[in-house]
Amino acid sequence: MTTEYKTIDETCAEKLQVIVDEWQQNLLLERRLSDKTGESYYRDIKEFFTFLFDHIGGRVDLHDLKTLTVSDFRSFLVWRSELHISRASIARGMSAVRNFFKYLMRNHILENTAIMAIRSARPGKILPKPLSVTDAGRFLDAARKIAKEPWEAKRDVALYMMMYGCGLRIAEALSLNVADFPVRGETFTITGKGNKQRMIPILPAVRKAVVTYLKARSNPGGQTPLFIGARGDRINPGVVQRNVRAIRRYLNLPDTVTPHALRHSFATHLLQGGGDLRTVQELLGHASLSATQRYTEITMEHLQEVYDSSHPRAHNHK
Repeated sequence: MTTEYKTIDETCAEKLQVIVDEWQQNLLLERRLSDKTGESYYRDIKEFFTFLFDHIGGRVDLHDLKTLTVSDFRSFLVWRSELHISRASIARGMSAVRNFFKYLMRNHILENTAIMAIRSARPGKILPKPLSVTDAGRFLDAARKIAKEPWEAKRDVALYMMMYGCGLRIAEALSLNVADFPVRGETFTITGKGNKQRMIPILPAVRKAVVTYLKARSNPGGQTPLFIGARGDRINPGVVQRNVRAIRRYLNLPDTVTPHALRHSFATHLLQGGGDLRTVQELLGHASLSATQRYTEITMEHLQEVYDSSHPRAHNHK
């Protein structure tokens, strides 16, 4: 669901507005969070102040924040729950609020320890939803068929091949310039979350798709965006998401088939093929192994399905 929240200018006193802006800059510049994560935190804190504006009956100032009680914070959680917000989003929102109060304490602006007593519900365990190997092939075939222009079909196939064949996030793929992808090299460097770089091997099929696309597009100069839209600018993620929805409808695939599902498929299919967990972690750019281990659960489910359907003793209960 989409909910409209009041702006910080509407809910906060002027001094607090300045502090919120400084906190956001601290997230981006000093903590080096990605723009997307910073925007999510800002949206969460805007939601928190929308709640407080109604909860206390007016614009929020520093004194209000200092005197908030455990009951006030719990009321915020209840308010979010009544809006039918997912547990994962509620947990992330409380993380943003805690971060903001820690910032206030570190900078000796105010201290309120009540926030530390709040434990929002742990988000439910959600496993990634990859495509099957067959559906991944169907997906790429459909991309060739339904694009409006031949060069756009080649662009889409190259983009999806890069996400599926290299395990890239959509933002990582769309940030590339032509010069970033060596058409004759064996590897290339990608900059991921937190400006962390990792080396990615180039599969022959990925290289072929990118080279075919570059030959078909206009102005393939080195410093131009690798993936462009109809006007020659860097393609917008929303356009890619819209195109993926069109393929999904065309093939009657579930809603879980998103651009990010191609990255999930990359990891899952590597592990199903015998790939090493640490290697997959490096290729995905995961900071911790636990993030990668989610995919082992998918592969175990897959193995169980294969066993149940294929093993001669699977249905022998004697």
